[in-house]
Amino acid sequence: MRKSVIAGNWKMHMTCAEAKSYLEEFIPLIKNIKDDRKVVIAPPFTAISTFSDHSDFDYLDISSQNIHWEDQGAFTAEISPKMLLEHGVSYAIVGHSEPRKYFSESDEQINKRAVFAQSSGLTPIVCVGETLEQRERGEADRVITRQVEQGLENTDPSNLIVAYEPIWAIGTGKTCEAEDANKICSLIRKLIGFDDVIIQYGGSVKPNNIDEIMSMSDIDGVLVGGASLDPNSFARIANYQ
Repeated sequence: MRKSVIAGNWKMHMTCAEAKSYLEEFIPLIKNIKDDRKVVIAPPFTAISTFSDHSDFDYLDISSQNIHWEDQGAFTAEISPKMLLEHGVSYAIVGHSEPRKYFSESDEQINKRAVFAQSSGLTPIVCVGETLEQRERGEADRVITRQVEQGLENTDPSNLIVAYEPIWAIGTGKTCEAEDANKICSLIRKLIGFDDVIIQYGGSVKPNNIDEIMSMSDIDGVLVGGASLDPNSFARIANYQ
């Protein structure tokens, strides 16, 4: 059985003080969470130490929002695996659509980040997804295939999470129909060729659609944006039925 991973990506939100207040409210809401799932939060880099100082529990893991492919060097604004490991980080989001869009991240760079994350003892959460224009042109499968083949080259599927995030559904309030999302996740699983790889869905995940999303055969979790910023909302998502 694949263990579900419910991850919250805070993006550029939450100060250290706000993160501490969030955890104080959130932790009691997930203390009785089922053991068939893992909850992960990716705070901004500045708040990672706040998490590591208050995460004396085994049912909430920390993720970074990115990672570099070198341990140190002249890479302004980047962060290395050893810096993250020092604070108890277990996961690293790689290839999110926002760095792809705003900072022109290539599949080659994304692959280097994912491979180095694994070799450093972290689990990469590699994001893939098509734009609305690509979907409307019937190119979704082709785009996903390219991103998987190039972005996941030489990665270990047993230490990997892939998040299918249709770009047109991120932060728009639009959600990919659960059946359609499941088909893409099934395609990703076949492309990787490893049945036990964990595949998440991301894109306007909310408390009112989480149960349907998680009922799908090939969806093993979610990568949540805005809804993870509210502790009650994210707790409901984590405690999906």
